[in-house]
Amino acid sequence: MKRLLLAGVALLALAGPAFAQEGRQPPSGSQSLPLPAGTPVLRLAEAERLLVERNLAVIAAQRGVDAARAQRLVSSSRPPPEVSVGNTFAQYTESSRRSIRDARFLSPSTNINAGLTMLIERGGKRELRTRLADENIVVAEAQVLDALRLQLFTLRQSFIAALAARANLEVAFNNRESLDRTEALLSRQVRDGAIPEGDLLRFQASRLPFEADLTTAAQAYAAAVAQVAVTLAADAASFSPTPQSARPQRRETPSRPRLVMPPVAFDLRGNFEARPEPGVSQGELRDAVQSRPDVVVASQQFRAAVANTDLAQASRYRDVTASAGWNRTRLSQDQPESSRQIYANNEFSFNLSIPIFTNRITQGNIGVARGQQGQAEAVARAALLQARADFATAWASYEQSRNLLRIFTEGGALNRAEQAYRSSEQAYLAGGRTLVDVLDALRTLNATRVAANNARQAYLTALAQLEAATGVSGIAPRL
Repeated sequence: MKRLLLAGVALLALAGPAFAQEGRQPPSGSQSLPLPAGTPVLRLAEAERLLVERNLAVIAAQRGVDAARAQRLVSSSRPPPEVSVGNTFAQYTESSRRSIRDARFLSPSTNINAGLTMLIERGGKRELRTRLADENIVVAEAQVLDALRLQLFTLRQSFIAALAARANLEVAFNNRESLDRTEALLSRQVRDGAIPEGDLLRFQASRLPFEADLTTAAQAYAAAVAQVAVTLAADAASFSPTPQSARPQRRETPSRPRLVMPPVAFDLRGNFEARPEPGVSQGELRDAVQSRPDVVVASQQFRAAVANTDLAQASRYRDVTASAGWNRTRLSQDQPESSRQIYANNEFSFNLSIPIFTNRITQGNIGVARGQQGQAEAVARAALLQARADFATAWASYEQSRNLLRIFTEGGALNRAEQAYRSSEQAYLAGGRTLVDVLDALRTLNATRVAANNARQAYLTALAQLEAATGVSGIAPRL
């Protein structure tokens, strides 16, 4: 009887924190972890703000808008006129006998020619180029929104995965603390002769899976934090080294190796137990899909392709090149004398030129533009269908994850696992179960808690996916 009572005390020390952690400890995802001092704490709202400022994909898309606006300045400008200035640097005369006479090199003051050439566009080409540039600006702006949509989903997905790994870490650390206390009690009882040493050895052998769970959760948390750092354009390897106090210390007597929490760039925190609702009906979300940024991008690219086709058709109107020139030549003063001595000769010219034989080139350019317009139209239709398929998938994922989460919360799966553990404990105290049986029940309880964390992760991720699939803001969880 004394042995059973002492073992029962040990089990109560093991079970007490396991049953009470939901009532006395902070919500999952916000408990403290043994991380190096100075590790910055980051929450989802702050991470989203940093993403808008730092994410490289979003910044690249914004630079695309700058380029499109600069291109509009070029497209809306008239063809610049060309000014030419020159002179004849040498001249000579030729006699009837093919002999060269009076060869000389002349300076710019002796002769000069100047000209002005201007391209006159016809068919409203400048207005059509401006229209095409305006359409490309809208495309670039929509691409910024689409990049932001995709990167926000990536961030939220990684952040939620990190909170899930963090919640599993919290369970694993709590279990290890409870197991340490129980092992200490059993060791004291072995020294006192209350229980055989075999019970302690079986207990120590049975706790190894709990240590493996702790290692897996720690690695998953570090990997998720690294992904969050990438989306924020931060260095995932920029973290404080593990302090000496957190490292395993050598002892004179052999001791069990302990897991040291790997250093991370951020300590991600949030209310992992939150259960927000979309707040928007399925029909409203389905209708909103056509306003999703990537669908808008494809639609605007089709409109830009139409504008490009109109510009190509305007090439049927041939442009005219107008040029005017002035040429002044100082005459040689060794010419025969006349009643009025001529000093210099001035010439003025005006020319018009128009390209010919351009029909094949024009028709070819129009054909290329029409082909690109057809491609853009097909891409726009495919983008809308893909967006609707993404919504259907996201909505199904949301409903299934919600139903699964209800099984653990409203369905009482966690309560049943706790009751099964209590039943095994009572049976052990009555002599009908062994200590290993009780640890198996605790392992089942922990597996149920981890499964519940996975269900929360799936539900929160489904909400984020639903916002990304529809483009409707405010659906993703605020943790």
